[in-house]
Amino acid sequence: MKAKRLGIFPNLSKEKVHIALPEFVAMCRDWGLEPLLPEDVAGEFGCGGFDKKHITYMHNDYLESLDAAVSLGGDGTLLQMARYTVPAGVPSFGINFGKLGFLAEIDLPGMRKAISKLAQGNYTIERRKMLQATVIREGTVLETAHALNDFVLAKGMFSKLAHLRMFINGKPSGRYAADGLIISTATGSTAYSLSAGGPLVMPELDVSVITPVCAHSLTARALVIPLSDCIELKAVPGSEEMMLSCDGENVIEVRDDTFVRIEKSPYTMKLIRLTSRDYYQTWQQKLMRNV
Repeated sequence: MKAKRLGIFPNLSKEKVHIALPEFVAMCRDWGLEPLLPEDVAGEFGCGGFDKKHITYMHNDYLESLDAAVSLGGDGTLLQMARYTVPAGVPSFGINFGKLGFLAEIDLPGMRKAISKLAQGNYTIERRKMLQATVIREGTVLETAHALNDFVLAKGMFSKLAHLRMFINGKPSGRYAADGLIISTATGSTAYSLSAGGPLVMPELDVSVITPVCAHSLTARALVIPLSDCIELKAVPGSEEMMLSCDGENVIEVRDDTFVRIEKSPYTMKLIRLTSRDYYQTWQQKLMRNV
């Protein structure tokens, strides 16, 4: 029987990950899994490797042979892994070496049990909806990106407020003077949007959450709209350049002659669930305490 191929995405800037990686690779082999690592560390462990530099949303043949993928780090590491695994359709999960670990739900003590369940096929898969952003200037597409958590259009290095107009399905739907605007998925409602005062949303819901960041207004509140609705963001003429980021990574500078269209992505993330803990329990354990 052919061994399941497991792609491992370690955050080697974390000392705990450095220490745990040899044990984790050995554990995978003990359970009959074939571990694969990024090329720059694969040789050290006698594993097959993949070259992350040449994997994009358009060219992801390198990962399509994987049966599953795992991130070793925090939620940020899982989001970085998703950039590679989502377009290849690879089911993924995370082992948390960070603090919160909302997406990377397996804690370090549960690592061995998680690998055993993965090897035995004892898991379920959740499909998490994503958002797509298209940056357009004078009819030309400058950039396209896909987010599992959120897009943020915010002021650049200047201290001035960002002045934005928002259109939903082509209709004027808001004008903001704020540090920025967060457009998040239901999955991303527990991330930056939550810190900015946005609501918690069950990840199964097909919605987008629009949350202003430090709005200069007494009435600006978060909005929850259907995921199928199309959002367009435009800078007020004369505004300073802003920056669009995707899941915490800068994408492109946005000028006042450019607009950003945000809509449902054609991609979904296949999230492997290896625990029976439901979302309400996760809220209690992760968010209803001072972390």
